[in-house]
Amino acid sequence: MNTLPQFQVEVVEFAAAVAQLHAVRERVFVQEQQVPVELERDAIDPLCRHVLVRDAHGQPIGTGRLTPDHRIGRMAVVREWRGKGIGEAMLRTLVDEARRMGWHELGLHAQVSAIGFYARHGFLPQGPRFNEAGIEHQTMRSLVDAANPVENRDAACAAMLGLIAGCRRVLRIYSRELDPGLLDTPEVMTALRRFATGDGEVRVLLHDPAAPQRALAPMLGLAQRLPSAFAFRAIEEPVDREYAPAYAVNDAGGYYFRTLGHRFDGETRLDAAPRVRQLCAAFDPVWERARPCSEFRALGI
Repeated sequence: MNTLPQFQVEVVEFAAAVAQLHAVRERVFVQEQQVPVELERDAIDPLCRHVLVRDAHGQPIGTGRLTPDHRIGRMAVVREWRGKGIGEAMLRTLVDEARRMGWHELGLHAQVSAIGFYARHGFLPQGPRFNEAGIEHQTMRSLVDAANPVENRDAACAAMLGLIAGCRRVLRIYSRELDPGLLDTPEVMTALRRFATGDGEVRVLLHDPAAPQRALAPMLGLAQRLPSAFAFRAIEEPVDREYAPAYAVNDAGGYYFRTLGHRFDGETRLDAAPRVRQLCAAFDPVWERARPCSEFRALGI
């Protein structure tokens, strides 16, 4: 059981809590999103593991479930309680329950508007988007207690969103030329702006600082507006320039590593402190040797 001052998240038996589970789901899915009730209620409900969130007065305000095929579903929070951390608490509880049952992989069908939410918690998009109950969805998955393979640009963006969201104070990025198609996407830029304006620090090591200058990379413009939050250095030592991978690490145990720095494919995990310590131990000496990119301060972007 996960207890917070304003609400309580609990794993419940379907038969005992069916009325409260349906009350939340009917408000969110049937009334608000116009999903037909015959689609919302299905035959596998009694076979699922459910979480129920109640407010301080015992009223149901959120639901979620784990299906027998190892998927998270029916994540719903009533409108007046959104933005208060209930979704995060439910998701953590569901992942913990899956871990307790020995599951090694979790999947889900995210409404497109919720992709960023799940990405911030380590789920990566997989395959094309599709329509379900008249709403556009995206399949997402996460390996439990293991590195997740990053296979394409969408998954790379999701990996970066997870890293930035979990970062406490310092985000380290080792990049060849500021990764066009990844570090310049609106979603990642929004996450970086939010992190930087919240007293975060971003350190970027570059092989080719001239490339993002020529491209007028949006991160450089953001750095000019928030100079105390961003620092760029150019790698000039020959031995350092031979290094082919690229990676990003936060200070909360999260990393995204690519063996070939000009590609998006690699692996990511948000709870891998030993691996992060290794990458920081590789990053920091190169950072000390690298040249500060003073030319970025006067780009006129």
